[in-house]
Amino acid sequence: MKTRVQITLILCSLIVFSNCGGQSNKTDSTYMIEEILKIEDPTNAIIELDTKLNEISDYGNNINVLSDAEKVVLFVENLEREVNNGGFNQFFFNSSGDFANETLEALKLIGANKTAEIVIRAYNEWPNTNIPSERLERQNILEEIEDKAEETWNNCDTQFYEYNDDISSLLLIYVKANKNEFK
Repeated sequence: MKTRVQITLILCSLIVFSNCGGQSNKTDSTYMIEEILKIEDPTNAIIELDTKLNEISDYGNNINVLSDAEKVVLFVENLEREVNNGGFNQFFFNSSGDFANETLEALKLIGANKTAEIVIRAYNEWPNTNIPSERLERQNILEEIEDKAEETWNNCDTQFYEYNDDISSLLLIYVKANKNEFK
């Protein structure tokens, strides 16, 4: 009997130890999405989901591990975080701007049409409305255009802060409609 208890303790210790690696994987996110959808406040639910998606994708450095639906959430939340922290100029300057074109499409996909209109006005300050996905190239062009674009971007920032679209609720509706893509 003593041997059986010792073996059970050893097995339990091995199971606990093997689960302590701290690495996120897609299996963990299946359970995570169910828990996130139980969060009543849409903003808190989306913040939690955004946190998990950033962890899974190494903060966008390994974006290809995410499904298309997961990317939509990450792109929209990156825009929101950057604009709220430093405006459109910061969004374009930082790595979130690597996905500027995808971000606009993500806003349209979730139905954030008023926000998409603001983003389009900000994008129109770029030569030929072409925002390079390569960060260094984008930053070089940004340096050339930012003085001319500053007034427009400041206006866009102000309009963005009005939140004419309830982005969190729209994202949550999108997540629920595409729940099977959140593995």
